[in-house]
Amino acid sequence: MSIAILLLAAGGSTRMRGGDKLLETLNGESLLARSARVALGSRAKSVTVVLGANRSARESILADLPVRGVVNENWQDGMGRSIAVGATALAPDTSGVIIMPGDMPDLTSALLDALILALPPQAPDVILRPRTLQGIPGNPVLFGAAHLPSLAALTGDEGARQVIAANRENLHYVEGADEAVLTDLDTPESWVAYRNRPDPGKGINPIEIETMQPVTDNGRVRYERPTE
Repeated sequence: MSIAILLLAAGGSTRMRGGDKLLETLNGESLLARSARVALGSRAKSVTVVLGANRSARESILADLPVRGVVNENWQDGMGRSIAVGATALAPDTSGVIIMPGDMPDLTSALLDALILALPPQAPDVILRPRTLQGIPGNPVLFGAAHLPSLAALTGDEGARQVIAANRENLHYVEGADEAVLTDLDTPESWVAYRNRPDPGKGINPIEIETMQPVTDNGRVRYERPTE
């Protein structure tokens, strides 16, 4: 299968009160570079970064990475427009796309692979979303190829929520994710709190997909950890 990742990096960081959340650093690396590296470390065939606000600074960070950059000239219109720009730029043979926010520091390549490996080869209508042990759904989300036209038509600031809402019967969960799928950093206060954690920027119990087995139960896919 040909899975693409859309890394969303077009927003204006308006809640940062003058700062740029994607240029903030963790362990000597910008959040944008970290997110791109995580995406590139997955099984995805391609990584496309949607740029917009503060474009030149963000482009310079990505200059040495094998990602494709596309520009949302109307980034002020919201995340939906960024997803639409990215979806329109994908290759015709794309069998699925992961919508990956750029401001989630604890995402791992293994988590992305869990989504990719859970996608059935002949199920273009499927939507896969990680969910924590507490039953809370998070990001990123993988959309089968049948949803690409809907993604390419998005507008506004609600991202792909309307596509998910209109396709509840095709929504399945990859169970057992940790807080990484819920953690985003978009205010100065959230950055301070995150940096005060014992081990910021390392991720929390990442899903080790190579040592786990997929199990389908009533339309839900979970990965079982080996017993100790």
